[in-house]
Amino acid sequence: MLVRGHGVASGKTPDPRFPAGTLAMQKPFFFELGLDLGDFYPGTLNLSVAPCLFMPGNPTHSFPGVKWSPSLPAENFSFYSCRIRPAGETSFVEALVYWPHPSTKPEFHQDPHVIEILAPELPGVAYGQEVELAHYPEDMSFAMPEA
Repeated sequence: MLVRGHGVASGKTPDPRFPAGTLAMQKPFFFELGLDLGDFYPGTLNLSVAPCLFMPGNPTHSFPGVKWSPSLPAENFSFYSCRIRPAGETSFVEALVYWPHPSTKPEFHQDPHVIEILAPELPGVAYGQEVELAHYPEDMSFAMPEA
C-alpha cells in the first residue's frame, strides 16, 4: 500500500538545504556514476510491505560514499530493478527500489516496513492505494521479522 513519506526526496516538504528535493540534488551524482534517472518522477513512491521487512540482495547499482550535499556526510546508495503496477492496471512499468543505506543515512529514516520506489510518473496514484511489485528473488526479498 502506498503511504506518505517525508516529502524531502521530491521537495514537497520545504527544507532550505534541498530546495528542489534530495533526488534533484542526487541525480547528477548518480548520472556520473552510470545511473540515469531521467525517466523517473523526481520523488519516491513509499510502499508499505508490512508486516514484512525489505531484505536487500544483489543491487542493480550500488554507489558507496556519495557526497551529494555540502551539509550532510557521504552516503551509500543501492538500487534494485523491479516493476510496479497500481491496482487495477494491466501492465507493469519499469522501476527501481531506491535504498539509501540506513547505516549512512543521517536523517529522514524510513519505517523498516516501507521501501522507496523510483518510477515514471503514474497519474492517479494515491496514498492508501495498493501497488503490485515484481522483482527477482536474488535481487531482493521480503521476510517476516523475527519475534
